[in-house]
Amino acid sequence: MAASGNAENNSELRIFGGLDDLATDLAEYIAQLSEDSVKERGFFTIALTGGSLIYLIRKLSEAPYNKTVDWAKWYVFWADERAVAKNHVASNYKLTKDGFLSKVSILNSHIYSINDNLTVEEAAREYEFAIRQLVRMRTIDVSEHNDCPKFDLILLELGSDGHIASLFPHHKTLERKEDWVTYITDSPESPPERITFSIPVINSASNVAIVAVGTDKAMAVQFAVDLNTSFDAFKLPARLVNPNEGKLVWFMDKPAASFLDSADES
Repeated sequence: MAASGNAENNSELRIFGGLDDLATDLAEYIAQLSEDSVKERGFFTIALTGGSLIYLIRKLSEAPYNKTVDWAKWYVFWADERAVAKNHVASNYKLTKDGFLSKVSILNSHIYSINDNLTVEEAAREYEFAIRQLVRMRTIDVSEHNDCPKFDLILLELGSDGHIASLFPHHKTLERKEDWVTYITDSPESPPERITFSIPVINSASNVAIVAVGTDKAMAVQFAVDLNTSFDAFKLPARLVNPNEGKLVWFMDKPAASFLDSADES
């Protein structure tokens, strides 16, 4: 690890010299949260996105984690998903299944993907209903701050425009406070129809991790992390991530952190 520090909102910054080091530390971080959550609650609830995250968590399917993680206690969700068929190349479910889920022993009944036979609005409502049922059963914990679901970990990836999940700059979904799961039909990135967790749900998680990799993320990282700088958060949704009761950890490579002072630490 090249550097570690704290941002102004008490989030932790972890900066790595290479992707292999980042992936190794990310795997250890997730495995430790899994162990702690299973000991405390009997479950581990994790919400993923797609993209390079799936490549980076691949080490969890390797030794020692493939044998030491209590996979039967995992419940897997998606913080955002594209409204496409599950076998579509753009599906986060397909990407995650091919790159990770098929390599570990998580129970199929504990994997919650959207219904791709519904409209995107219907799919969002049904997904939220499924989460509400699990909250009632206390499989997913509940936030005392706002009664939102309190996932053990929400794992996100930063876009070069500062978006997280499918929450894009200046999009009306950023203002939706009542929905746990909302939807969009006009995503600036293809495909246009997606479901996404809302900001209140993300900020209710016990732990939020944001991964940022590459030079094209450097400016977004700087404005997301430096909260002393005056900046319209609706221009950069990642800046809105500030867990109410939980902890935020950033996992970055040096190019993504190149505009931060801590990137020069040794």
